[in-house]
Amino acid sequence: MNVHRVRGVVAFHETDASGRYHYTNALKWVENVEHALYRSVGVRAATFPRRAVAASFERSFVDGDEYEVELEVEKVGNTSITYVWRILKGEHVAVNGSHTVVHIDGSGRPTPLPDALRAVLDGLANDTA
Repeated sequence: MNVHRVRGVVAFHETDASGRYHYTNALKWVENVEHALYRSVGVRAATFPRRAVAASFERSFVDGDEYEVELEVEKVGNTSITYVWRILKGEHVAVNGSHTVVHIDGSGRPTPLPDALRAVLDGLANDTA
């Protein structure tokens, strides 16, 4: 099982009036890691809208905190990919989540995953369908 890891630091603009990060930033951090995976095989990220997203928030972050995003491929379907992920604050899990994306064509209809991406994902996935 291959895990894609990316480290980051919470920026001031990612915090709200309480001084803590806004939860939507966790989703953005994960999306950035996912998009880096697509770019690495020459696939446009814009062709993968979300179908489902779930997250559980265990710990907060403040400006200057370091975090690490871990992204795993859970399942590869004909037109979809399900990822599981977590965001760590030091050794502690701050956020657990998952999301499913569907590959679409120019008219917005589901279409099979590109062969180059499928080849990479099949090697990373826990389950292929």
